Amino acid sequence: MTSLPSAETSGPASAADSGATAAPALRRSVSFTQLIAYGLVFIGPAAAVGVWGALDARSGGVVPIVYLVATLAMALTASSYAVMSRAVPRAGTVFAYASEAFGPRTGHMAGWMVLLDYILIPSVAYLFTGIALNSLFPAVPVWVFVAIAVIATTALNLSGVGVTARVSMAVVIIEVIVLLIVLIAGVVTLVQSGPVRPWLDPLTGGAAGLDWSLILSAVAIAVLSYLGFDALATFAEETTGSSRVIGRATLACLVIAGLLFMAQTYIGALLSPLSTAELQADPSLQGAAYYTMVDESISPALHWLLALAKAAGAAFAALVGQSAASRVLMDMGRSGSLPRALSRISARSGAPFLGILVVAAANVVVSIWAATRADGLDRVVSIVDVGALVGFTLVHLSVIGYFVLRRRGGAISWPVHVLIPAVGALVLLAVLVNISHLALLVGSVWAVIGAVVLLARGVGRRPASPILEG
Repeated sequence: MTSLPSAETSGPASAADSGATAAPALRRSVSFTQLIAYGLVFIGPAAAVGVWGALDARSGGVVPIVYLVATLAMALTASSYAVMSRAVPRAGTVFAYASEAFGPRTGHMAGWMVLLDYILIPSVAYLFTGIALNSLFPAVPVWVFVAIAVIATTALNLSGVGVTARVSMAVVIIEVIVLLIVLIAGVVTLVQSGPVRPWLDPLTGGAAGLDWSLILSAVAIAVLSYLGFDALATFAEETTGSSRVIGRATLACLVIAGLLFMAQTYIGALLSPLSTAELQADPSLQGAAYYTMVDESISPALHWLLALAKAAGAAFAALVGQSAASRVLMDMGRSGSLPRALSRISARSGAPFLGILVVAAANVVVSIWAATRADGLDRVVSIVDVGALVGFTLVHLSVIGYFVLRRRGGAISWPVHVLIPAVGALVLLAVLVNISHLALLVGSVWAVIGAVVLLARGVGRRPASPILEG
């Protein structure tokens, strides 16, 4: 890293006087195709594999229905993200949108809450990597694989968005191919041997029927599988093409992921040797439940292939999540909501290096803590979703605030600017109230800390800080 100039000598005037180059900024180098690859890597085409056991236990065995509901809910959210990413094309996403719609104080709290999401998502993804590799090498603890993955992906992130975009493209192609091989082999197994559970049970709940309180509770966890699509908006200052690119890529990722999730969980439920009751009784079985299904019902060789692909895919999902979190920190830093040091960008790589390192440190602490507990996966997933659900709700409200209350976006489209965001916010609130008590407690404590930071920094009373070079 180059040395950090003082704020007084890093502005345009001083650069002109000395003949120095302008302060580094985020580089527009991410294409539409690379954006989709980024989104699918972060979402993870096989993301449902890691949480299938937990969702099956929580939902009463109807995981495909959980993902159908989650996809519809996220479609409403994706629409609001598309609208706001065109109106406010900034890297801070929820923070930027709420700031423009309701002012800096609301923006600060929105950004603070979504940070709970963006900082912890990579931790969950690293945990998935550890679980996948531990299923192949049981003698090596999960936390060892987690630590290796954090170090490797953080190093890649520090090299810049251009490098990570190219690597992410290769990873997502491999992961999709492997997943399709597993699904095709699963279909062949079903044709030859028949299902372990009745064909319609994963869709109807069997004799017990559908319990919507359980389904909504599971949706709160399933939302985690989609969180990558909203992270695409954090690259708004680095994409090429028009302002509509973010919205189109967001919707494309959501549709592709939703179809893959429903397919893999339906086949998984039909072939699982572990019943829903067994998964409910022993949470330690949940993390590796899908791998157990592949190993015992399809092929041990495909178990290896899927576990390796999932391990790599989850690690790179963490890479994208870590990158997205660093950009939210960067935007909050340059706006004065958080210390402006977080807005520093490396002159060499064009990456917000200090933000990346801060997120990486948090990832190490959370993921290794979770790796040492039998219920660590379920606890961290629930806590992550509080930040995500609050952040998504504020995106919907920001559409109404920006276009209707402040009338800053021209003519009002009542379906796009009022109906969809209002329905989307209500759906997310219905999911939020069904989330675990621990998650609500952690979310409330996090919000209180954010309010203290807001008051301490005098948010709303100070001018925005410039982006500093690194």
